[in-house]
Amino acid sequence: MSRFCRAILLFCVLCLLFVTSTAASAAPFVLPLSAEAPPDTSAKAMVLLEAAGGTVLAQKNADERLPMASTTKIMTALVVIERMDIEQTISVPAEAVGVEGSSVYLFAGEQITVRTLLYALLLSSANDAAAALAIAACGSVEAFADAMNQKAAELLLADTHFCNPHGLHDDAHYTTARDLARLAAAALSNEVFAMIVSTPRYNAAQNGTDATRLFLNHNKLLTRYEGATGVKTGFTKKSGRCLVSAAERDGLLLIAVTLGDPDDWRDHAALLDFGFSKYRNFTATPLTLTVPVVGGTKGEVDLVPSGTLSLTLPSDAVVECRIQAPRFLFGGFDANIPKGKLIYTANGQKIGEIALASADAVEAERPRGIFSALGDF
Repeated sequence: MSRFCRAILLFCVLCLLFVTSTAASAAPFVLPLSAEAPPDTSAKAMVLLEAAGGTVLAQKNADERLPMASTTKIMTALVVIERMDIEQTISVPAEAVGVEGSSVYLFAGEQITVRTLLYALLLSSANDAAAALAIAACGSVEAFADAMNQKAAELLLADTHFCNPHGLHDDAHYTTARDLARLAAAALSNEVFAMIVSTPRYNAAQNGTDATRLFLNHNKLLTRYEGATGVKTGFTKKSGRCLVSAAERDGLLLIAVTLGDPDDWRDHAALLDFGFSKYRNFTATPLTLTVPVVGGTKGEVDLVPSGTLSLTLPSDAVVECRIQAPRFLFGGFDANIPKGKLIYTANGQKIGEIALASADAVEAERPRGIFSALGDF
């Protein structure tokens, strides 16, 4: 083989190694799971999810399709909030009055705001409020169920199907613990939803009367568990006890789901305790680097982070930051131009990086002509 051919072959091999190395370094960080087994539960199905990255930290029959009861109302509220003005006043339709199950005793023709109905839906788990919202949003319960399924498809909830807005039993109305946890994470990213489900009690004036309605949140964890922020209870004879809970501590948001769990309050506290003991949130501290400039109108420039890094890590992870930046820059660049990066590792594994960009533009210094030099002389 000629020297030329050997050189070409070596070049190709080096290119292949470079591409492979680049691809490997670009692989996203995958949160390692705890070697310790999560607490056992009485549930038919269970999931513990960290909301930021969507990693399932613990599971049991996570993909088994099961009835969800009133946890359905998480999707009901999300669809309503996205489609309606919550300050809008609606007239309660006759079809929403006297719906089976829990109720806040709406009456036909009552004028009530969407906001009040959402509190009735998510705190008191009112089925009449669910029907009133569905009809106001889409014209009928059936059309609203179609909208719920459309939203489920958008969220890639492949094992979830809705037939109604309240969760009364239907064999074709089902979800999984995994899907329900992912739905709760999406709903909690909506500020209105998150505010309502974290409210222990809510008073609402009843339009046209001197009366008020008091809605009490059925979620006992709000007052029993440190950091609890929501989200929804549920029960029918077919489904058994269903519960979706969320809690946040030091920036780490965890979501627990149990379906068919007779001891759900205890089980959720144990799952959340496990999550907070084994994992923590890491948010990179902003770091600014000052770099000298050669041949520029400024002698130095600050390189500032052009993004943030926040993710979930094992609680014992040791994070280190390495700065990758030139020792100096040549003048002649605009502001916000990437000039380096911050590379973060945890226990030796890369977890992410943040680009360092120039805070200011620095023009190149104009070369001095001979006449200017003579003038100085």
